[in-house]
Amino acid sequence: MTSSSDTPRCPFTGRTASLTRRDDPSPGTRPGVEVDDRGVYRVHAFGAAQGILRSEAVRQAGFMAEAAREMGGLGRPPVLFEEGETHHEMRRGVARYFTPTQVAGYGRAIAALADDLIAELARRGEMNLDDLSLRLAVGVAAQVVGLTDSRLPGLERRVIAFVEGGGDSEPGSAPDRGRLQGLRQQAQMALFFLLDVKPAIEARRRERRDDLIGHLLDRGYGDVEILTECLTYGTAGMVTTREFISAAAWHLLRDPGLRADYVHGTERERHAILHEVLRLEPVVTTLYRRATGEITVEGRTIPPGSLLALNIQEANLDPEVIGEDSARLCPARPLPRGVQPQGLAFGDGDHRCPGAFLAIKESDVFLRRLLMWRDLEVVSEPRVGYNEVVKGYELRGFRIRLGRGDARQRAAARPNPGHRLKERAAL
Repeated sequence: MTSSSDTPRCPFTGRTASLTRRDDPSPGTRPGVEVDDRGVYRVHAFGAAQGILRSEAVRQAGFMAEAAREMGGLGRPPVLFEEGETHHEMRRGVARYFTPTQVAGYGRAIAALADDLIAELARRGEMNLDDLSLRLAVGVAAQVVGLTDSRLPGLERRVIAFVEGGGDSEPGSAPDRGRLQGLRQQAQMALFFLLDVKPAIEARRRERRDDLIGHLLDRGYGDVEILTECLTYGTAGMVTTREFISAAAWHLLRDPGLRADYVHGTERERHAILHEVLRLEPVVTTLYRRATGEITVEGRTIPPGSLLALNIQEANLDPEVIGEDSARLCPARPLPRGVQPQGLAFGDGDHRCPGAFLAIKESDVFLRRLLMWRDLEVVSEPRVGYNEVVKGYELRGFRIRLGRGDARQRAAARPNPGHRLKERAAL
């Protein structure tokens, strides 16, 4: 760990602070690790959180992993819940769908979808950005996963229903939801399977396609196993990207200088801005691990079986690692060796988010196209809520307006249906 005199310093001042956090303590004022009254070890320091994420002496405990293990009957657990060599083998099998080279190949199709959405905004005049970002995130993830043969429209609503039902995903704290809530969740699962997952499986059994579902069928996965993987990638790839696009747009629309830097920057410069926004606004603010052996964190011995809650939002503000003005947005921020520009927002270690490149790529393609419009206006800023299932913020009612500018510009935004179909086929 560097001393305070050696910590990197932001060359810019005055940039905005977080727009989503629920509290506003001074960075670095909390202890690196503390124990709450339930015996949960709350980790706030960057180095400690990163070390835990990379440790072989912990296992995944978040995203309902422990509840899923206790349920049984799922066959092979989804990749998010597996550990050890089984996890590594599964990650290697799907990695090719998320490599930088593969993601670059999705660019034209993502651009086509983004153009369609922005053209719709131009025609209608006003829309909620959070609705547009949801449709983009679902459209892109559905192509990569293979959820492209739904019997009825509304895939995005069926996916989002799994995280909007309330409750708390922290292990040991979720209350009994009752029989009615359980039946409702089973009904949502059945609809998702019958309308979205099953048709995709049947289509790929008739004709092999190079996507995640096709890969799982090649490996002999059954219907229930494929369903759980689709749920995992659906919530991870669709729900979180939706929120990040809205958060990034909020920052860029509030700061004209930052917006100009973004729109006119190179791809590398634009990605640096997005990574810094993500560091400041991690969508998933808490990650959970269960100690499988005795570990030492910040000089404290933690016994096996303990639950560790890693506060990613706090860790990403650690001034000992991030530097001075860590609570401020600074895309040119110098960072120590081994620290990613987005901090721990994509996780770290074996369970680091596999779709990190894809999330930044699709966000960048959409946001640059949107923010290039000079007559884009914010009608109402979003309401900030918090989802205890995802353990992250929700931005709703982010109303934007487009269409007061040149009519010829609006006409140019109208999509060419034949062209769009051709582009989407490239995914």
